[in-house]
Amino acid sequence: MSGEGRAGAERDSLRPDLVVAGAGGGLAGALRAAELGLRVLVVEASQHYAHGNNTSMSTAMVPGAGSRWQKEAGIDDSPEIFLADVMAKTKGNADPAVSRALTGVGARLVAWLADYVGLPMELATDIPYPGHTNFRCHTVPGRSGTKMLAGLIAKAEADPKIDILAPARLVDARPTREGLAALIEFPDGAQEAIECGSLLLATNGFGANRELVERYIPEIAEATYHGSAESRGDGLRIGLGLGADADCLDAYQGHAALAVPYATLLGWATMMHGGILVNSEARRFGNESRGYSEYAAEVLAQPGGTAIAIIDEYVFEKCQPFDDFRATVEAGALRWANNVEELAELFGLDGARLSATLAEARACSENGTEDGFGRSWWPHTLNGRLGGVRVTGALFHTQGGLRVDEHAAVLREDGTRVEHLYASGGAAVGMSGHGASGYLAGNGLLPALGLAFLAAEEVARLAGRVS
Repeated sequence: MSGEGRAGAERDSLRPDLVVAGAGGGLAGALRAAELGLRVLVVEASQHYAHGNNTSMSTAMVPGAGSRWQKEAGIDDSPEIFLADVMAKTKGNADPAVSRALTGVGARLVAWLADYVGLPMELATDIPYPGHTNFRCHTVPGRSGTKMLAGLIAKAEADPKIDILAPARLVDARPTREGLAALIEFPDGAQEAIECGSLLLATNGFGANRELVERYIPEIAEATYHGSAESRGDGLRIGLGLGADADCLDAYQGHAALAVPYATLLGWATMMHGGILVNSEARRFGNESRGYSEYAAEVLAQPGGTAIAIIDEYVFEKCQPFDDFRATVEAGALRWANNVEELAELFGLDGARLSATLAEARACSENGTEDGFGRSWWPHTLNGRLGGVRVTGALFHTQGGLRVDEHAAVLREDGTRVEHLYASGGAAVGMSGHGASGYLAGNGLLPALGLAFLAAEEVARLAGRVS
């Protein structure tokens, strides 16, 4: 059952076994804990959490290596192969214990989302995401985080062991004799301390906290932030206050294809299906088949901090499975031209230079050769009617946070656990190493859902509910 304001907590005086701060990916932890017999209170700062948090703003990609969907598709994959991909992308800088745990739980998590939560999971086999050596990203129809989150919310609201308290913010926590006391603040400023057995910090990272972004990730501080306004670093602050250690605070997921000025996601499938990016000088400036996270800074480094994504009708059709892409088109961001000269005029580009740039890209694509930027991935040659979208680089969410072990338990600097405290998603260290280049598709959602899922199982195990 769910509750509004303080009524959700006051009508039931039983002490929750687990308080989950954050109703995004943290709902996976709440649901798994309730499935294992625990009483759960979810505390959420925003009354609009069904649409306004980072889980809802994702493309719902959950990597799962060795899943039944992969086996049905004849794909030979394993957690070990996935882990090797993570370590290669992060140059060995990803937290080894967390990365091993998440690459190991992915397939089980995806099956649980389908079988227990009831989500219509499917394997995305139409786009090869940079850094993944296999098709292993599972999603829902429309590749919509809003649809995935709606399923989690519906399941949680129907569970009698779960109470949802929103809007209410976790502002602090302190140890008690038998667990922790979560200090909850309501919109009117009133506060209430709720004692619980354990606390899961699932409050995302600090992307909305300009001061922290400037301190830890100055290279992306001037970028548009495209994420939840509630990602203020509350989990990091509370954990550090309880003696926790933190790591990889410079890690983040950027995105190089946020439509301007519409603030909708064009998506990187446009590039992976054959599109290119040019700057205001009508020149390409890098390898578009690199990860979209690290490419955000490259777009921001261009004159005016923007670029033009160029696609054709083939790429347009290939991107139809994405709700975000269709929303971008419906917003009017995509402008069509019958030829290169018209496209150049639409975006104020030099026509001769744009023609030369496209000719160079087409030659590489037709000959299957590597260009001067190292791009060798040319699945399609742009031709016919051309479309363009002005894009910029954006910060989607931070990827570093509190150090945790393979069960999502928060750790001190000496490696011991902070008793009864767990963290997931952007509040935890994650699996992206340092900077933006270690990010793989799904590196945000898998730690959000997966660490919450593992935390619930550990809390249940310590409570004697599972062996």
